[in-house]
Amino acid sequence: MPSHEQKVAVVQAYIDAFAKGDPAAVAALFAPGASVEDPVGTGAHVGHDAILAFYTESMKTGAKLKLEGPVRTAGDYAAFAFSVSLAFKDTARIDVIDTFRFNEDGKVVEMRAYFGPNNMQGM
Repeated sequence: MPSHEQKVAVVQAYIDAFAKGDPAAVAALFAPGASVEDPVGTGAHVGHDAILAFYTESMKTGAKLKLEGPVRTAGDYAAFAFSVSLAFKDTARIDVIDTFRFNEDGKVVEMRAYFGPNNMQGM
């Protein structure tokens, strides 16, 4: 089981990859067969190819992520609140909470993003 510090480092690597516009760096954080459900209720992207394609499209918006408080960890999970700024609209912001579930190797096996229309501003 990865330590608290290892999980926090993966979350920071996720945030940093968005800052660099590097979808391959995000996909590398995930285990083979991992799933991404963003937002929850919209169906999952499963496997490296689907995850890479999803993040490639997401980053085309110029999205930048900013942590809004500490990363919380328990068991094999990390949860973190963050805001997303979208480059195509100066005032566009989405408030999100993500959860990552980790395997024993410290790779993300499940990502779930929690947000909806009430969490979107300026869109």
